[in-house]
Amino acid sequence: MVRIRIMAPIYDDIREAIEASDKTRYRIAKETGISESQLSLFMAGNKGLSVEALETLADCLGLEITTRRKRKKSSRKDSK
Repeated sequence: MVRIRIMAPIYDDIREAIEASDKTRYRIAKETGISESQLSLFMAGNKGLSVEALETLADCLGLEITTRRKRKKSSRKDSK
């Protein structure tokens, strides 16, 4: 699924932040309104989250989600 591949780096960063957080998943669920079961599925990699849920999680964890344009790969050719 294309959407999951595009979101994978963001999902990984959020998962890592949850694991590194001093907050329990229960507390994160209560603070964000995201159910514990949904968080559990997300953490196991079995389900994604909406952009709104990701933003809510990022805010709870003190993170900011940003986007930027991809850098174009240079196509330099060796000149000999």
